[in-house]
Amino acid sequence: SRTALPTFPQDLEEVRRWEGARDVRPLDGNVRRWTGLLLPNNPPYNTGAFRFELTFSRHHPLEPPCVTLRTPIYHPSVDLQGHVCQPLTTDVHWKPTTRAIQVLQDLLLQLDSPDLQRVLRPDVARELQERPEEFRRRAEEDTRLHAEPRPDP
Repeated sequence: SRTALPTFPQDLEEVRRWEGARDVRPLDGNVRRWTGLLLPNNPPYNTGAFRFELTFSRHHPLEPPCVTLRTPIYHPSVDLQGHVCQPLTTDVHWKPTTRAIQVLQDLLLQLDSPDLQRVLRPDVARELQERPEEFRRRAEEDTRLHAEPRPDP
């Protein structure tokens, strides 16, 4: 049986052309580990850029990649270690045909519109639900403190 082969060069080119990310490149020359900046569109995160790491296993594309946010973010779906609650990259939902850009687009969408079904920080989710203006204030402050400056378009 033929296994699907990873198409890292094409995938990387595709992600580099996408306006949702900047500075995407292999980390330390390793084609299985990428780093880059995600650029959220919506407040409270759209004043900064968030460094991500995308790691592909030896069995990619049969196994999902792992996304980690390296920039701290005050968000219900991202824990303090930068792990993201992303159903798309779980074994249950993963399809070998899913491309790297789709994983990053899904992540950006999640940053832009927090989903209370995808929660890794229940306290932050509760705050978003019960005290949205308090949540927004904290998330804006956190973004100001931790996010990288946004690159020029």
